[in-house]
Amino acid sequence: MTEETTYPDEPNEFPTEKELPDEPVTVDDIDPFTVADADFEHIDEFAAAEWKSETTANERIRTVINNTTSLKSASDIADTALVSETKARETLNALAEEGIVSSQQTDAGKLYSRDPDWHLLKQIRQLAGSETLVDQIQRVKQELTGYKSTYDTAGPEELLVSERELTQDELDDVSHWRTAKRELSHLKAAYRFKEAKQQTVITTGTEHRQTGEHSTTLADNPHTI
Repeated sequence: MTEETTYPDEPNEFPTEKELPDEPVTVDDIDPFTVADADFEHIDEFAAAEWKSETTANERIRTVINNTTSLKSASDIADTALVSETKARETLNALAEEGIVSSQQTDAGKLYSRDPDWHLLKQIRQLAGSETLVDQIQRVKQELTGYKSTYDTAGPEELLVSERELTQDELDDVSHWRTAKRELSHLKAAYRFKEAKQQTVITTGTEHRQTGEHSTTLADNPHTI
């Protein structure tokens, strides 16, 4: 007799026939939301209530500030994040100390936005973790080569200031060309970051091994010191 295999996700006991519902369960019986939509007249109010019930105040503030590129007051951010102004200002000041948020004192009061340097480094670190980083670099390089070949010019700026009158499609290409150049610079930075990180791991591992060997030598020869 073979031993029965159990799995951690399966129930300990299956329901009996009496415990099963009289009618089969349908998709309509499953409610993915934790807030009753009948309590709200508008879908925006329902979505806001759902977001508030599923997240903490700090999470909502971080989400809002991560998408804030222009300076805004704590009151504006509080309204969007569904928190009090006091809570928003407290969290924003703490994030500013961490370097995540940029703040500026103005005549209208203290204003906040995401820190551009921190946001860029975050993007680069995320790109560095991609398994297709090299493929992405090659793809963007090919795209840039295609633009240069099509317009016979070194870059989008040269095309934009040339004497030729550009069509809307060509103006769109200028915009995409600029985006591709920026994307390539980020991808290259991510590749260099990844290489530096790997080199640090190798160096640290070598130092640990050397330290271990040195410690063993001292232990084997206690009278060396």
